[in-house]
Amino acid sequence: MNVSDFDFDLPERLIAQTPLAERTASRLLVLHKETGGTEHKTFTDLKMYLRPGDTLVLNDTRVLPARLYGVKADTGAKAELLLLKRLEGDAWEALVRPGKKIRAGTVLHFGAEAEDSAKPLLTAVVEEEGEMGARRVRFEYEGIFNELLDRLGQMPLPPYIKERLDDRERYQTVYSKHEGSAAAPTAGLHFTESYLEELQQMGVRLCWITLHVGLGTFRPVSVDNVDEHDMHSEWYSVSEESAELLNRTRAEGGKIVAVGTTSARTLETVGMRFEGSKVEACSGWTDIFIYPGYRFRLVDSLLTNFHLPKSTLVMLVSALAGRENVLNAYEEAVEREYRFFSFGDAMFIT
Repeated sequence: MNVSDFDFDLPERLIAQTPLAERTASRLLVLHKETGGTEHKTFTDLKMYLRPGDTLVLNDTRVLPARLYGVKADTGAKAELLLLKRLEGDAWEALVRPGKKIRAGTVLHFGAEAEDSAKPLLTAVVEEEGEMGARRVRFEYEGIFNELLDRLGQMPLPPYIKERLDDRERYQTVYSKHEGSAAAPTAGLHFTESYLEELQQMGVRLCWITLHVGLGTFRPVSVDNVDEHDMHSEWYSVSEESAELLNRTRAEGGKIVAVGTTSARTLETVGMRFEGSKVEACSGWTDIFIYPGYRFRLVDSLLTNFHLPKSTLVMLVSALAGRENVLNAYEEAVEREYRFFSFGDAMFIT
């Protein structure tokens, strides 16, 4: 199976640059995976496809203000860090720019205590060079790291978003809780607290899991053959309460609805881990790569946004709904001028 099998034409004008004023105001393309049939709705129509006893699985990760702009300590040249994940203590995996000039041993400075002070608020020492441009960096500072990061960092918006985001919280889900992601689980951006409450009043259950989004989100597929692509590992956690809810939903015949591909990857990691038995509370690292031919263990339905051509995310939704069905639905979305990517419209695969 070739990566080119998941390509499609996407006009640049359809890439959403800013979020809508109202989270639930987006459009919703409903794709019926068994028939390939589509319906064109609005996001709040999602409740039409949910029943009492169904469970929405939501990723409660919170995006760090993980993009840092600073200078090289020796030359004063501009430098940039994008934090991907905490490794241990004050050591992080990060992407750097300019990559060719930031090697092991480089010292970077960020912020200053005052305009007349040369002392940086945050210092990063590059300790190792990793794969795909990644670096291991160690921070030195006084005070509380997260407070400094909140003060100095910017939200790590994807490179296809050129507009400035005035409200940081619009790149967070309303239920974000555990900081650690380098990107938002964007399917969840459509929900408001009141709409989630409305669904619960219908008898729909909410199940919280955590997956901290890392390098895989920024890493393109650089091989021609899908089988040769390696996913980057990301940390996930499922609580005892969430495990019990997943088991109860299964036992009672309800649908497990993944909100976003990050929730889907977490669920399927857990499904493989406990295949043939009840799900238990667990955590760990996952590099699961889902593409056509994969057999889903836990996910029945998926709420997701529209994704990049030839991306692992298009492959995942194609595994659930069929490549031809997905590409046909994407063609309809382009024709009807749906908004694409992080701040775009939604698709519900049922």
